[in-house]
Order: sequence, then structure tokens, then C-alpha cells
Amino acid sequence: MADITDKDYVFSKMPKRIQNSHKLTYGKILNIAGSAKYRGAAYLSSAAALRTGAGYVALAAIESVCSSVSTMLPEATYYPLNSTMNGSISNDNNIDNLLDYDIISAGCGITQNPETKDFLIKILNSVNPSQKIVLDADGINIISNYKEKILLKDVIITPHPKELSRFLGVETAEINKNREKFAQITSQTYGCITLLKGNKTIITDGEKIFINPTGNSSLAKAGTGDVLTGIIAGFLAQKLSPLDAATLGAYVHGLSAQILSEKLTEYGVLASDVVNNIPLTFRQILY
Repeated sequence: MADITDKDYVFSKMPKRIQNSHKLTYGKILNIAGSAKYRGAAYLSSAAALRTGAGYVALAAIESVCSSVSTMLPEATYYPLNSTMNGSISNDNNIDNLLDYDIISAGCGITQNPETKDFLIKILNSVNPSQKIVLDADGINIISNYKEKILLKDVIITPHPKELSRFLGVETAEINKNREKFAQITSQTYGCITLLKGNKTIITDGEKIFINPTGNSSLAKAGTGDVLTGIIAGFLAQKLSPLDAATLGAYVHGLSAQILSEKLTEYGVLASDVVNNIPLTFRQILY
């Protein structure tokens, strides 16, 4: 078990920027996110990936979400999808154009509508082994009933204890008594990278266990998990390994909140503040 406290270690994991490069050098991300009720989740996860350094982010969401987010994030591209009656992603969407991406992040604010579940399972069963995947929130809840039928090797899942409770069929109280144990069991059983959120976030591949030292109570606020998903996807796009992307993602996410809290207090930090502060967090790590 290891703390991520050595600045040299963190510095060594930061992806390098090459002067003779272009946007595809830094990866293409497909972000499946948002719904009529949770439009902000689509923005936060997409913007965080770009702020982290990804070269190209495409948001796949229902048309009204794409329209809303595009006014705030013109740097992304958009795949407007058909919607269910209640404003979630429908299963009648063609996925052929959605598979030509290095990274797929999915789950932020998509809801657990039955049609949306079918759509996400169809995507996950169509990816190839070279594509890297991050699943958060509703994405984790959706696969909880399908996990034996989906290849989860090297997939990054980012549950909080209640989501991991649903995933494992173990009471939340039991997970909270021994967070390291249940995170490790998850990774050993399914071959995934498990990032168990909370104070001192746990990251494990089933063998190595990291304890993240950054973060504070300012992250106990809606939308911050969406930001974390975007940061991790951004690091994956820049060719970090899934374990390194999850570990460095948790560190940067928490450090960004800490830096902001010095000015805004732990009461006043918003998830969008964390996104916008990512570049200054990198400056603190790199210089």
C-alpha cells in the first residue's frame, strides 16, 4: 500500500508534451454523458478531459444536451443522439460512428433508463481490446447486472462506496469498514482498475494499492465525480496506463480542489472551478 506523496513520482507520471505534434498525438475521446436532467455532467466531464490535455473530445449525448454544452464548450465536437421520452439516450442510435476512438468514457449523468442501459451495453460489447474505457456513476450502476458478460479487463471504474455495494452485492457499511480489501477484491475478480472514492481515495489493479493524499471536503459536491472521470480520460488519451491514469487523475483532482480552497474555502468551491483550475494545478506539479 502506498501514498502518492512524492512530488518526483507524480512529476514522472505526467504525460510529456511534444512540440512537433498535433491534436491526434494526444488522443481521441468519446464521452457518453448527460441527459435532460443532468446536462452539467456532460459539460464537466468533457471540459475536464480537454483541460487535462486530450487532443480531441467528442460528446455523444441527446440533442438537447449537445446543444446546451456546445454553447459553453466550442472546443469539443458533438454526436447528437436520439432521446427517450424522458430525456435519456435511446437504444435506437447507430453506433458505427461511435467506435473510432482511443478512449471511451461513459456514465456521467446518463441515467439508468432501460433503453440507455441497452445502448451502453451495446457499445461496451463492440469495443476492441486496444480501446481504453472509464466508467463512472450510471455507467457502473448499469454494468452491475451485466458484469459477467462484459470484458472489464483494464477498464477503470470509479465508484463511491454505495455504487461499489451494488456492484459487489455487499452492504455499504461493510465496504466502508475495509475499503482497501473490497477495492482489491473488485480488481482481482474482474481485472479492472478500481478507484474507490472517498477521503483517501483507493486506487488498485488488484495487486498494487495506492492511497491518494490530496483532496478535501470541497469535493463533497455535485459534479466533482464527473470532473474526475474527465481528468482520467484525458490522461488515458495521452497514453498513460490505466493504473497511472487513475492514480494521477485522483491526485490532480484532489490537488486542484485544495489549491482552490485556499482562496474560496472548502464551502465555496464548485465542480466547474476544479475544471478551470486544472492548468494551474499542473503548473504546481511541473515547476
